[in-house]
Amino acid sequence: MKTAIKLTLTISTMISMAAPAYSAQWGYGEGDGPATWGNISATCEQGQNQSPVDIETNKLTSAKKQPLAFDYQGQVKDVINNGHTIQVNVSGKNTLRIDGQDFELKQFHFHTPSENTINGKSAPLEAHFVHANEKGQLAVVAVMYREGERESAQLNSIVHTLPAKAQTITLEKEVNLGDLLPRVKDYYRYNGSLTTPPCSEGVRWLVLRDPQFIPKNQLKRLSSTMGENARPTQALNARLILE
Repeated sequence: MKTAIKLTLTISTMISMAAPAYSAQWGYGEGDGPATWGNISATCEQGQNQSPVDIETNKLTSAKKQPLAFDYQGQVKDVINNGHTIQVNVSGKNTLRIDGQDFELKQFHFHTPSENTINGKSAPLEAHFVHANEKGQLAVVAVMYREGERESAQLNSIVHTLPAKAQTITLEKEVNLGDLLPRVKDYYRYNGSLTTPPCSEGVRWLVLRDPQFIPKNQLKRLSSTMGENARPTQALNARLILE
């Protein structure tokens, strides 16, 4: 029983760290932005495997990567504005299988502009799908969004009515979570961290190559609600990015 309780607490702690909490201690402004996060958690300043990173496509390491096996069967539960991002909580069975393990989708959230960059260029929007396995280890699937005319009905259901800061809303429409991902799921992989304090490391990062598209009005609605909430790219150090 003690072991089960300890495991539950470990998983809950990791998930809470992966979801940026509403806090006045840190933000993205001049006085509380990423340059100051080391005052909250030393790992943000001293960590050697920090996220996000710039993915230079001429410096990738070829590897025989396993395909990402998504099984999203659940639904969106609610949408939260925690003061740092728009976070979408989910319910039901939503799993990602990789490395012979099942990772359960806990939530996804957005950053404007993107945090990870490709060849030094950011996308206007990036979504992070945060998964955890039974040990509390995290796997984050990053989806880049480009501005385009094609409207995503699933994304529109989420973006249409966004909560004010520190507020939560419950969606009335069903959202097919699988439709939020691009059809082709080839990806870049690297070992990284949370992109917000406490910047804990040991996170599997899976950045999908193909972008999704978002109309200008949806993008504007998200960006005006969240503001710019992207941590600058961090040094790669001794890490490799796999393709």
